[in-house]
Amino acid sequence: MAKPRLLFLTGHLARPRLERILSGLGVTDFEWAIADIGVKVAALATGDIIERRLQRPVEADRVVLPGRCRADLERLEGSFGVPFVRGPDELADLPAFLGRKGGPPDLSRHAMRIFAEIVDATAHPVDAILERAAKMRGEGADVIDLGCLPDTPFPHLEETIRALKAAGHRVSVDSANPDELSRATRAGADYLLSLTEETLDIASEGDAVPILVPAVPHDLDSLDRAIETAKSMGIDFIADAILDPIHFGFSASLVRYHELRRRHPDISILMGTGNLTELTDADTSGITATLLGICSELAIDNLLIVHVSPHTRATIAEHDAARRMLFAAKEDNALPRGYSNALLQVHDVKPFAATPEELRDLAATIKDRNYRIETAEDGIHLYNRDTHEVATDAFELFPHIEVDGDTGHAFYLGAELQKAEIAFRLGKRYAQDAPLDFGVGAPRDEEDRTRLEEAGHTLKAKKKTSQTTGAASAADETGEGS
Repeated sequence: MAKPRLLFLTGHLARPRLERILSGLGVTDFEWAIADIGVKVAALATGDIIERRLQRPVEADRVVLPGRCRADLERLEGSFGVPFVRGPDELADLPAFLGRKGGPPDLSRHAMRIFAEIVDATAHPVDAILERAAKMRGEGADVIDLGCLPDTPFPHLEETIRALKAAGHRVSVDSANPDELSRATRAGADYLLSLTEETLDIASEGDAVPILVPAVPHDLDSLDRAIETAKSMGIDFIADAILDPIHFGFSASLVRYHELRRRHPDISILMGTGNLTELTDADTSGITATLLGICSELAIDNLLIVHVSPHTRATIAEHDAARRMLFAAKEDNALPRGYSNALLQVHDVKPFAATPEELRDLAATIKDRNYRIETAEDGIHLYNRDTHEVATDAFELFPHIEVDGDTGHAFYLGAELQKAEIAFRLGKRYAQDAPLDFGVGAPRDEEDRTRLEEAGHTLKAKKKTSQTTGAASAADETGEGS
């Protein structure tokens, strides 16, 4: 029997990603082809455009339109003689629409180098710096930046650089003191932050790559002169227009980065993001995604990251996740959606797996006393064969819980209900016996997951032998309920 043939309509921008997703499905129970109808975004195509540009006859059993395309399906079916259907709004959901999981997006690549600064390196012994550097590299840092403090001696600078290099790290030194920068390059540092047209001669003392900044704040002309001097010296360099904090020149500094790229299309550029992440009382994942989106558009390939404020504790991991997501999206000519949940730390795109109506129907089929906990847009659902209660506050469910003095069961239900309330209030996806996913903001290691799973299995095993629970149901055997 011949496989059904599906024809997917798309535009120029989405075609590469559509091809990658469909190819990633592997062997399918349908044949597929793609038709680019000659517009950038097929979702904006009208029925008239499709009728004019889609080649006839259509060699397919069904035509799949982008979910946001509002063309009249019946009219198109009448015009072409084959059924037309709307696919999902997001390409990332296409495999599920087709009944296939599909392969995960490739997040192994990126185009940005992360400099992670130890801002008070002068105050720490070498061993402590090595320990912090190892942690930073594990979170995604490519270069360990040693921050020097004004009027603070750094007698162990050379020793620190040598120790970091011996441990396999690339090293940069960040100082306003020309003597410290000179010592750093002679000791084998890989990068120097920061040199101006007035101090660029330090770069000739070693092999370190200088990061060039304006000699006078905001003066792109002086940065231009430093760039031209570095070129005439035949040395590699990275330029930095300096990102300013909000209300102290932030928007103007973005314009400078844009102008720097316009003037120098092919040079390497660095942006220090700390003036936004550190100096704004807001969750840093969204700030980071936005700043790196600007970097992606301007081909800024170096990032200087600092962590001083406690609320930026995940900043290296956030930058690493953002650079990978944005690289994949840029390769696909796509919006940065559907690639990763790593930066969705507070809210999920699809927080609820079921509707209230679906949960009511499911609860009506339960034949045992095991409690199930789920969330929907109306609140936390707690149900078994005897009850189905809905609340937005976990404490409201206490009167409806019967555990016959089983302290372990009571503790388990309390912990799960509190977790469900947190998920409901934040708009996070909740799954019983599984940890909440806060992306890189609160990573769970495998040991945490194993402990939670074992706790759930232990409770289920105990209930199977409990006189108050009776025989285990088929649902319990499959891991449903609590």
